[in-house]
Amino acid sequence: MFTDKANKIFQDVIEKYHIINTVDQPFENIYPKSDLIEHLLYRKCWIDTVQWHYEDIIRDPQIDPVAALTLKRQIDASNQDRTDMVEYIDSYFLEQYKDVSAKADATINTESPAWGVDRLSILALKIYHMNEEATREDATDAHREACQKKLDILLEQRVDLSTAIDTLLTDIENGDKYMKVYKQMKMYNDDELNPVLRSQK
Repeated sequence: MFTDKANKIFQDVIEKYHIINTVDQPFENIYPKSDLIEHLLYRKCWIDTVQWHYEDIIRDPQIDPVAALTLKRQIDASNQDRTDMVEYIDSYFLEQYKDVSAKADATINTESPAWGVDRLSILALKIYHMNEEATREDATDAHREACQKKLDILLEQRVDLSTAIDTLLTDIENGDKYMKVYKQMKMYNDDELNPVLRSQK
């Protein structure tokens, strides 16, 4: 199943990141572009993992305001990269299924396959960090127990989401569903569409 591969790659990425465990570490994709979907999934989860830690850092109540502004712009850039990667993954699926003829009664899904993959990547991060909290030796028993209950729910959610994504891909392959991808068309980074940026030109 596709999500077996995706979940394994996401786990590998998150573990790799935490060896050095800093947002400033260099990125190296272990998959060549010839292994396109693996390459995209690895990159996607790395972006998500770095951004997860950006979000931790910016919530420091003692953060220097200038540093916070710099970090906010890094988060904005990361969000754009994340969206771009989702669109690249959807382009991969569109190419994979380009020769499939949708059935007359085929329906469209509420989200594209890649946006499901986006949620799966974020879920992998939630599972990793909730497991850390559920096993943290300096935490109270009550804290660990509460986090274990949350972890159990997250693990169940991963099974359900993985099943839903694999089912969607099978339905697309069989012509029971069809893909229609809308670009995100974000406006706030565009100096023609954001009135504040436009006024600076």
